[in-house]
Amino acid sequence: MRNVESYHSEVPSQPSSAITSLPMSPDEERKVRMVRYATAMGIRMICIGACFIVPGWWLLIPALGAVVLPYFAVIAANTVVNRSGPAVERPGALLPYVSRDGAS
Repeated sequence: MRNVESYHSEVPSQPSSAITSLPMSPDEERKVRMVRYATAMGIRMICIGACFIVPGWWLLIPALGAVVLPYFAVIAANTVVNRSGPAVERPGALLPYVSRDGAS
């Protein structure tokens, strides 16, 4: 009969990882980028509305914002942020049983 206690004695213990150390999920990251893009487009709509209200040379400021802002909004929305936190521990492979006397 095999000694059952020797199964667990040779497996190295790994430190436990906390759920807060995991990186942001792709769905959460996509949501953050969509909110950032929607905010920029909302500011653009305010600039377009201001073009009908602002007189004279001051009209160039909201007009420039309405023309240039979409470019920066798309660049910001397509930028994926890689926060370099601690490495996520992945479960390893099963270890083969090796008895103390060398026979498997």
